[in-house]
Amino acid sequence: MKRLAVMAIAALLAGCCLWRKSPYDYLENWLIREDAVRQFGVAADVFYLQSALYTNVTSLSEMSTYALDEVGRGRFKGVARVFSPLVANAEDVENAVKWYLCLRHGRRPFVFIGEGDGGALLRAYEEENSESLKDKGLLMSFYSESSHEGFVSDGMVRMVREAVVRWRYREQWGREAPGGEPAR
Repeated sequence: MKRLAVMAIAALLAGCCLWRKSPYDYLENWLIREDAVRQFGVAADVFYLQSALYTNVTSLSEMSTYALDEVGRGRFKGVARVFSPLVANAEDVENAVKWYLCLRHGRRPFVFIGEGDGGALLRAYEEENSESLKDKGLLMSFYSESSHEGFVSDGMVRMVREAVVRWRYREQWGREAPGGEPAR
């Protein structure tokens, strides 16, 4: 009970609106929502939007399969939890990002990955809120103008892991990792 009160106060101070329901409170509005992964078992979060925007229920199966192939099925295992909401427009992107930052972020470093139309919406949101997002821990962003199979690569996962290691070192020691190389 005490923990819930502390979380509520922290959320209010952070500008969160916990008293209002959001569509993103419900799992069916996410392609992937790995908040069940132990928070301390991974170092960061990935917020992913694919090219296809949500238009109707018939597109859901294809969108889900694509999201799982790109960022799910253990691709970021041991590196990051993945959050991939269903979005149809810029307002949905803003609501989904705010929901994530308010209720699941917890001062963890995070990365934006976006493809095609979803990536364009996410990029526009980032450009509009860049300072605020950096203050909250946005490490890096990856965008592709057009969606093509295999956009998320093992190299991208490695870059995220290395950026998180550098971030943790900076947070813990108050300076950059020696030699410009990430601490291992």
